[in-house]
Amino acid sequence: MTVNGAASREASSAAAATGEAVGRVLGTQAASPLSFWVGLEPGKVLQLDDVVVTRREVPGHGTVLVAGVVTTVEARHEGAAYDSDVFLIAEGALPAAVVEVAEVRVTRVEPEVFVPPLPGSKVFVAGAGDRDQALYFDVMDRRVPMGMGRDGQPLYVNFDFLDGTRGAHVSISGVSGVATKTSFATFLLYSIFNSGVLDAESANTKALIFSVKGEDLLFLDHDNVRLDERARAAYARLGLPAQPFGSVHVFAPPRPGDPNGVPHVSARTQGVSSFFWTLVELCEEELLRFVFADADDERAGYSLLVGQVAARLKSWAEPVGDGGAVMIRGTACRTFGDLVELLSDQLQDEATRLEWTGAQTPLGTVNAFLRRLRSAVKPLSPIVRGDLPFFRAHSVRTSDAQVTIVDLHNLPERAQRFVVGVVLRGEFHRKETSGTAKPLLFVVLDELNKYAPREGDSPIKEILLDVAERGRSLGVILIGAQQTASEVERRIVSNSAVRVAGRLDPAEAARSEYGWLPPAVRERATIAKPGTMFVAQPEIPVPLAVAFPFPAWATRPAEAASRVSPSADPFQGLPGVEDDIPPF
Repeated sequence: MTVNGAASREASSAAAATGEAVGRVLGTQAASPLSFWVGLEPGKVLQLDDVVVTRREVPGHGTVLVAGVVTTVEARHEGAAYDSDVFLIAEGALPAAVVEVAEVRVTRVEPEVFVPPLPGSKVFVAGAGDRDQALYFDVMDRRVPMGMGRDGQPLYVNFDFLDGTRGAHVSISGVSGVATKTSFATFLLYSIFNSGVLDAESANTKALIFSVKGEDLLFLDHDNVRLDERARAAYARLGLPAQPFGSVHVFAPPRPGDPNGVPHVSARTQGVSSFFWTLVELCEEELLRFVFADADDERAGYSLLVGQVAARLKSWAEPVGDGGAVMIRGTACRTFGDLVELLSDQLQDEATRLEWTGAQTPLGTVNAFLRRLRSAVKPLSPIVRGDLPFFRAHSVRTSDAQVTIVDLHNLPERAQRFVVGVVLRGEFHRKETSGTAKPLLFVVLDELNKYAPREGDSPIKEILLDVAERGRSLGVILIGAQQTASEVERRIVSNSAVRVAGRLDPAEAARSEYGWLPPAVRERATIAKPGTMFVAQPEIPVPLAVAFPFPAWATRPAEAASRVSPSADPFQGLPGVEDDIPPF
């Protein structure tokens, strides 16, 4: 757009410190300290997410920089009165001008003299220094690369809002299979571990990842054979090495029916251990409540009965041999099924029921408890054992490697809940007893809406609320992912300092939980391509559109195999971590 009328000439030194001039502040639209419109000069272009700056001389304060991000771009015919005039203008029969304008949301005023930019003032594309100032990168003492902007330059997140210094936790939302939530979470972890922000704590900082989508996350320590030079150059621009995670250990459940407890994985053979809990641990640590880990269980009348029975098991169970079996009131239990049958017999017998319940309990409540307990025998039998050597290492441990992956994809949903609840409780308790927040523990949990739903209560939800509200002081950082943030407990989402959205369902994007996304960004999120995320952090008033590079680590078993001919596509039809991410 051509803006007629002479404006005061900006100092040449200011112009040299910025990028090229692209237009002037409009006078036909009101400018404020929070937003303004730019009329573009002929041949100049601004696109969404571009960073621009303008300056104003303010008496008594000197030069004030007003910087912002382009949030809307429009083009129209100036001089047309009717829709049909477009044809006359195109034929040259009606005089009119094509004008382009852009709306800019102000991100920073420096110094903080909140005055509007003057109409006619020149607007520049932000140069390197101004861009860092506009996006607060210049005041981030510890910044973590999170990807590239649309201008091809690195974008950062302030580590102070990740490690608990000024905030903690990350909430990632998006459509399953398209939003690449898990891929972004793993890239953010990789960037934290390799950007240098951890300093001396780098070797001791841990990550705990729960994997529920096949074996795609089991190869984070393998090179990705599809990584090309373009992607390597992207890592170089971000200041990161293009390599896989250096230290990874995988825990998987035992194969069903295997007497030796061999891990139930098929593609990975090294660095894998099986995990399970013995009947002794189930009783002594009162893990029975995690067998009833659904929100519906807490609303049911037998929730009090669960605690009473767990307390009796803790008091009465005695270890038998070295296989993790228990002796309860003269009866030996060597499998989870044995324990359930014992409880069934004891609770259905009027002579012994009161000893277990501690009070008069309606038979209907007891039967409901037993029905739910019997339905857990099949899913939990592989991971609650009394027939394997008790002394062998069988617990999920984060001490074996920097990144610990707990593979859950071969377990039924009921067993997945049990594992997540028990492991999180153990790690949170370990951090509580350590008495210090360092070293940090990052917990990556997908399908957060399943473990911490908005309605109801459950043992897992209680732990996740503890992590969200107290984890910052204990050094436990939650990176939670979900398809629908509107279905996740509000206190967990509201305690997340960094919020991320990938591709969103249009109906979900309209929910109030996405109020941190401006209307234009909400619309963009409904058509976002895989690999594009919108990231909001407390220091920056607008969310940033981020494209993160293609993973340098294998995201599926086939990517960790030997190289193949580039003419063939051996990955066609194979499931990956939320589908392919387009090359960066």
